[in-house]
Amino acid sequence: MLFLLITCFTFITFLCKSLSLKPLPLWSSSEVRLLSIWFWNDLLILNPFKKGFLESLMSSNVMTLRRKSFSYRVENVETNSEMSVLDLPELVLECILERLPPEGLYSMASVCSSLREKCTSKYLWEKHMKEKWGRVLGPAAHREWLWHISSRNDSSFFNQAKKRGLMTYLSQFWPISLVRSNPSTSFKKKDPPAIDSIMSMYLALESGKFWFPAQVYNRENGHVGFMLSCYDAELSYSRRTDTFQARYPPHGRRAMAIETGVTWDRLRVPPLDTSPHDLYISDCLTELCPGDHIEIQWRRNKEFPYGWWYGVVGHLETCDGNEYYCRCHESDTVVLEFKQYTHGSRWRTTHIDRKDHREEGNEADGFYGGIRKLHSNEEISMWRRLWPSDVLE
Repeated sequence: MLFLLITCFTFITFLCKSLSLKPLPLWSSSEVRLLSIWFWNDLLILNPFKKGFLESLMSSNVMTLRRKSFSYRVENVETNSEMSVLDLPELVLECILERLPPEGLYSMASVCSSLREKCTSKYLWEKHMKEKWGRVLGPAAHREWLWHISSRNDSSFFNQAKKRGLMTYLSQFWPISLVRSNPSTSFKKKDPPAIDSIMSMYLALESGKFWFPAQVYNRENGHVGFMLSCYDAELSYSRRTDTFQARYPPHGRRAMAIETGVTWDRLRVPPLDTSPHDLYISDCLTELCPGDHIEIQWRRNKEFPYGWWYGVVGHLETCDGNEYYCRCHESDTVVLEFKQYTHGSRWRTTHIDRKDHREEGNEADGFYGGIRKLHSNEEISMWRRLWPSDVLE
């Protein structure tokens, strides 16, 4: 019995000294409790006088401590080996940025100066510009943008970014939660994107502060007086409703007309880069044949701008329409039909001179201008989709 007490006292003294010499790791308290339980369990169940008892007990506890220490070191290595997005290969990072929506690019641009440079690149924003705005922006819109950024009054809009910081500037267009960054990483004092960049143009379009020229089908909410026509207008985008506000130029003494809620499918890029007040010089008159689809300029009087109206080339009154005997394409007179109007309507047909076509008409029936032949099935199908449900008078 005395031998047992001396043995236990010696081991407990050794254990206490070994634990007090070195600082305990994070798992020390629970480990000591486990050691205590294991110790007394072995002490009560096993024979302490058995040869090798203390050696086996010590080796078991040492192996447990080694396993816990190794696990602790592995956890530390995994914690300290976190990768930054900038540690990714350049090609991988570019692929990620290419898949981000515009809101995501803005958020990424607020992380650090390196990501800001990448997220404001021309390559990324040209893609977004083409996908969303490419089908409604033409040469006239890009010229308007250049004038917009060069004018003194409009440039003050972009100078707000320099005065208030980029995050405040961006919060005008997306919820602040999407562009807010950590104060330690934000580049509040950095200059905003160049005002002539693709990113700035995209931002100005999304904000609705930039009015761009385009053409609107069936203006003024499909007013019967403009059915199957397309008129020039200045447009401003509303991101909240995903629609546009249109401003039509004044007609004579009539004030500027404004229309809201214009949808994307009613917009197009002007097919000709000309002013709506200029007569288009037709280059297709000699090739017009019955059945051809055309657009013709028309205006109410000489003070009004032209709109483009859809029609088809018809047959002369002396022709029965038989394709084997038709000689309408050889005549100097071309018949234009507007089949959205009922037979007998004064708007149903008009005639033009194939060889010497000028603006023709009068104050009562309006004035017909230049003609463009439609070759694209996409353009023709667009007019057919807009066809009125009822015949017009």
